[in-house]
Amino acid sequence: MSVDPEAGTPVLLVGVRDEFVTRPWMSPDRHWPDHPGLIGGRDLEAGGTWLAADPAERRVAALLNGEGTAAPAAGRRSRGELPLLAAEAGELPPVDLFRYDPFHLVLGGLDGVRLWSWDGGRLAEEKLPGGVHMIVNTGWDRSGRDPRTAWFRPRFTRAARPEWTDGGSTERFWGEWLDPASGAGMGGSAEGTVGGAVAWDDPRALIMRRRLPDGRIFASLSVTLVALAPEGLRYDFCPQPDDPSTWHEIDTSRGGPPGRSRRARG
Repeated sequence: MSVDPEAGTPVLLVGVRDEFVTRPWMSPDRHWPDHPGLIGGRDLEAGGTWLAADPAERRVAALLNGEGTAAPAAGRRSRGELPLLAAEAGELPPVDLFRYDPFHLVLGGLDGVRLWSWDGGRLAEEKLPGGVHMIVNTGWDRSGRDPRTAWFRPRFTRAARPEWTDGGSTERFWGEWLDPASGAGMGGSAEGTVGGAVAWDDPRALIMRRRLPDGRIFASLSVTLVALAPEGLRYDFCPQPDDPSTWHEIDTSRGGPPGRSRRARG
């Protein structure tokens, strides 16, 4: 997340979704009749999303799983509805937080970026100052203790900030930001890395893939780039993080093509 109130694109967001590869989902589109102004990828198990954008209001909300006390099984609600509610309302909705497992919810708009962190017992709210920030499952990593923050924050900081342009390819719009958003050359097994690239199972990896002891695979299933500007909202999506050629712009106009169901490769 990059915040610069004086820039032509005041808010830039990179969102990486990590999930079990067998969990089905649909590519970003207007999937929710109850929220007709919102666009996002749809989780087909719970029906919600990990990131929702409101092009008309120049807003984006993204969710990360947090750490803490889980909600009681009876009455538990999916956290995937929170980005929808926040992007639509422009604030944390008035929900019963004790019905949700721990989370971090980021909401960006032309008025700035706010972060809510819920650990199952206490809610914290913060406003992000200007600069480049990394938010991980433990929350806003100010100190850079997380290896991903230490490795990637300097790379995003050094990259030239995208300026607003109408249309154009993902490469043209995002420029130098596209390389770190795509993992900065990361990928492959520890044995298969070349040229200083970092393996998918390296703690520094932004794009990761790990086989758990029970045989299940937990991996980065997609990457999202969103830019907010007075002129509009730019939304680019990579459905196969191991193949940067799959980056493409999402149609944020009404009546775009329907999203397609996906299941990441096992």
